[in-house]
Amino acid sequence: MVLDDAMTGNRHIRNIFFHLFAGIILSVMFVNGSALTQGMDQAEPVAKATETESLSNAIIHLYFADRNNSFLKAEGRDMLHSNDPTETGKAIVEALIEGPRTGLMRTIPEGTTLKAFYITGDGTAYADLSDTLKDSHPGGVKSELFTIFSIVNSLILNIPEIDTVKILIGGREMMTLDGHIDLRFPFKANMLLIR
Repeated sequence: MVLDDAMTGNRHIRNIFFHLFAGIILSVMFVNGSALTQGMDQAEPVAKATETESLSNAIIHLYFADRNNSFLKAEGRDMLHSNDPTETGKAIVEALIEGPRTGLMRTIPEGTTLKAFYITGDGTAYADLSDTLKDSHPGGVKSELFTIFSIVNSLILNIPEIDTVKILIGGREMMTLDGHIDLRFPFKANMLLIR
């Protein structure tokens, strides 16, 4: 009987502590929840303002083949520039796909699309282009060089976060674009092709 009274007393004390602890937790959650909500209301406009401020116009140099297909030449293009290098990289590749606006020659076949673009922590950009790049490519060593380095130079020379560029086709690594230039490894910028 004494044992039953002691167990009942311990159980009663445990219930009191449990309810007290639960009350404290709920109070803290309520106070933090209302503080969190107030913080969110104030933080939302700041986030929108930061997004707007991260976009600005800048002159981007896109590299296309000259009329004689002898070297790459820069075409300055006023483009929306983002503080996010991935977004800027996507815009650059899309502009290359669109082709030149001056008297230069396109280096990427019409109909090619950008399937994916990302930059890894080691500074390697991956540009995944549609199969049209390979299927509609005119062929030849020089054309392959210009296609590859049009992309590589345009990305590396405009985006400091990019050191090398890896080109994928149709989501896959290819041996070559059209039988000449090895695509298995990332490329660095090639300044010798630019005039």
